[in-house]
Amino acid sequence: MLSETDFSYSVFGLSVRSNLPIPGLSPANVNPVAPVVGVRLGDFPGVASDSASRNAKPFYVSSFLSPSGEPALRIWSLADGAVLHLCYFDGMQFWVDREGKSIWASWPNELSIEDAATYLLGPVLGLLLRLRGATCLHSSAVVINGKAVAFVGSAGAGKSTTAAALAGYGCSVLSDDIVALSELGGAFEVLPSYPYLSLWPEPLSTLYGSAEAAPRFIPSWEKRCLSDGSHGVKFEGRALPLAGIYILGPRHEESAATVTPISRETAFLSLVANAYATNILSKEMRAREFEVLSRLIARVPVRQVSASQDLHRVDELCRVICADCGSQATSSNDKI
Repeated sequence: MLSETDFSYSVFGLSVRSNLPIPGLSPANVNPVAPVVGVRLGDFPGVASDSASRNAKPFYVSSFLSPSGEPALRIWSLADGAVLHLCYFDGMQFWVDREGKSIWASWPNELSIEDAATYLLGPVLGLLLRLRGATCLHSSAVVINGKAVAFVGSAGAGKSTTAAALAGYGCSVLSDDIVALSELGGAFEVLPSYPYLSLWPEPLSTLYGSAEAAPRFIPSWEKRCLSDGSHGVKFEGRALPLAGIYILGPRHEESAATVTPISRETAFLSLVANAYATNILSKEMRAREFEVLSRLIARVPVRQVSASQDLHRVDELCRVICADCGSQATSSNDKI
């Protein structure tokens, strides 16, 4: 599947080799010890013609509907489970092998490789990481005091906005939307993702003065791409120890931003609810994930942060988070 002319990238601790340049990624030398994932853009595997993709019932159908009323995503299992076929409502298709080593992508003429990249670098790579056994959170992460701090929450909770705001405080961004965890020797690290943040126009305007402060990913999508170096935003390319997790709670109208402790049970349930790409996990994979998350909350502080609905008060939120991280670091040092 790979050749000497492939383009090489480093994403989530993987050496990604593609037959075509992947928009949004910066070329990187292949890490000889990192797992290799082959990507074929504008291509499909031999099993793509499997009649199951046309006749059999998909094992997953998204509850989210497209503007036309059809499911946003359907997934089939082909070749006795060796390959998953993802079909999006707009005609974008991906095939991912069960071992998490290969991805193929095909799209209709009205779409582009830039459209393919928005899927590839989000849900498709997230699914591949899960197939490889990685625990992933629907989260963003930044670097504070030399360690990773993650912000967990559902869509619209403000994960990327919080990361972008902290970037204005000099914090490097480690990951956006997907936080992939690596567990080594009982400690957890966050793997670096791609060098950009995905922001809606409103928070972009609040943080940088204009909704046009960053370009769109693609013309048909409102989300904007805040890339490395843009407005002074920096991205971290190393895996770093996870020092804390903040659950983004409901926003309120008046009171100041607050950080509050939560029970381990609440922390566990919050992380389970915000695990990424659980739709393809078997019972055994889900059980292993529960075990990982149980170990995670035993070693990493998990707290809830509540902020104002007024995005212009985001500086206050950043100060509260940085102060809390500082106090937690001091408490940890006192115990040594």
